[in-house]
Amino acid sequence: MTEVAIIGASMTRFGERDAWVRDLLAEAGDACLADAGVASDAVDHLYVSNMASGEFEGMTGVPNALAHDLGAMPAYTQRVDQTSSSGGAGIYAAWQSVASGASDMTLLVGGEKMTHRTTGEATDVIASITHPVEYKHGVTLPSFAGLTARAYLDQYDAPRESLAHVAVKNHRNGVDNPHAQFRKEIDLETALESPLVADPLRLYDFCPITDGSAALLFCPVEVAREHATDFVTVSGVAGATDTHVVHERGDPTVMGGVVESGRQAFERAGLGPEDVDVAELHDMFTILEFLQYEGLGFAEPGTAWQDAVEGVTARDGALPVNTSGGLKSKGHPLGASGVAQGYEIYKQLLGEAGPRQVDAEVGLACNVGGFGNCVTTAVMEVGR
Repeated sequence: MTEVAIIGASMTRFGERDAWVRDLLAEAGDACLADAGVASDAVDHLYVSNMASGEFEGMTGVPNALAHDLGAMPAYTQRVDQTSSSGGAGIYAAWQSVASGASDMTLLVGGEKMTHRTTGEATDVIASITHPVEYKHGVTLPSFAGLTARAYLDQYDAPRESLAHVAVKNHRNGVDNPHAQFRKEIDLETALESPLVADPLRLYDFCPITDGSAALLFCPVEVAREHATDFVTVSGVAGATDTHVVHERGDPTVMGGVVESGRQAFERAGLGPEDVDVAELHDMFTILEFLQYEGLGFAEPGTAWQDAVEGVTARDGALPVNTSGGLKSKGHPLGASGVAQGYEIYKQLLGEAGPRQVDAEVGLACNVGGFGNCVTTAVMEVGR
């Protein structure tokens, strides 16, 4: 199997953008190719991670349109839709296309346009991820988050303030990310006194509705050495699913897709949780940072909250988590989020993260779809 490298990366500004998804995708795709110094006609495969351009904009066929806009014909194109983990699934698909030998240059672009819809409309589109029976009864992902957060706090006797520590940390990291939607610090009191959304979770426990895009360029390591002095390798990547109906899980605080995808990704990389220097986790809700942190083996069950309170996951801690600001501060344009996680790990490993830079040679990105229904985990290393 071919060893896979990433030689270029880009991320647009996240937030409310006066642009449609096709424009956002082209912006990130052009910037990524320029970053790598690769011409668009050198692209063999073009993957687009996007969950709901049809639902949000009434636009389909975005990969074909993007190939035209980038001048990447006659590249093979494909849309990757795995709900809110579409970006991570795109990383897996792009890795497969190169690792299999089918492509020597694969461009992955993820993007979503959401802010032109009302909060209710956007929430309804996202809620379609749930099982039809749950959806019929008005279940939304925020309600799942609230129920799970309550179960976790009660089961492990964790203080409510521990979740606020996640929000405070990620907002602080977002200040130093020029692409982040929210670049403003908050304190514990602000997080704890914000409006209640789904008990015990409050406004600052949730990520925003966002427009944006990001891109990564994949190729074999031998090809990478021809184009770049510094690059990143994807040493392990894997995906897994959990029950579609959340209440069928034996323990709602354990995300089986996270556990299994992490186990496989580490096995393929020949590494373990102890080798990771920086991680990007899917904190659509603050409680998800705890569940992924434990599911990936960074802490024993019920102890992630302690690491958050003690600063272990802070930028200057033993294992920095969400140096980008996470979905919480950076924003969550569904199809782009997993790709943007890869962008952050790429920048950290190459030492190009600016004021949010940490000391890292191994990074991990975990992208979650729905409420853990589908998950992709990728382990990346400094290329040699």
